[in-house]
Amino acid sequence: MRLTKATDIALRIAMRLAVLEDQTPTTREVAAAVGVPYTHAAKVVGRLQHLGVLEARRGSGGGLTLTRAGLTGSLGQLVRDLEGVGDVVGCEDDPPCPLRAACRLRGALRTAQEAFFSSLDPLSIQDLVGPPTGPVLLALGPRPVD
Repeated sequence: MRLTKATDIALRIAMRLAVLEDQTPTTREVAAAVGVPYTHAAKVVGRLQHLGVLEARRGSGGGLTLTRAGLTGSLGQLVRDLEGVGDVVGCEDDPPCPLRAACRLRGALRTAQEAFFSSLDPLSIQDLVGPPTGPVLLALGPRPVD
């Protein structure tokens, strides 16, 4: 299983904000620090804001801050929310799989997917930013992005 690019960006942004404490960087600054295009970061920030993971304030004195829920909430639940609840394989794609009426693979993959999410449940963003990751996140500076 591979996470979507949007989930990857969301987790990087949340981790970056987790180590900045009282700083409130802009979306553009965070995007540059984690090495993603601003347009992608802006979409992800909107989603994270909708999920209650971060707060975004406009204007002077504005910027991004991670909420308490974003810092300490379940990583597994966050990834579920970001990824959605879709199947790992496209049984109902066009054309649909001819085995879908009597297939055991779909259920096995759904069980494996839930095991993946469940393994992340006891973790939080706060758990991910301890050493050695935290110091690296703090040292990130703007990087050129396409």
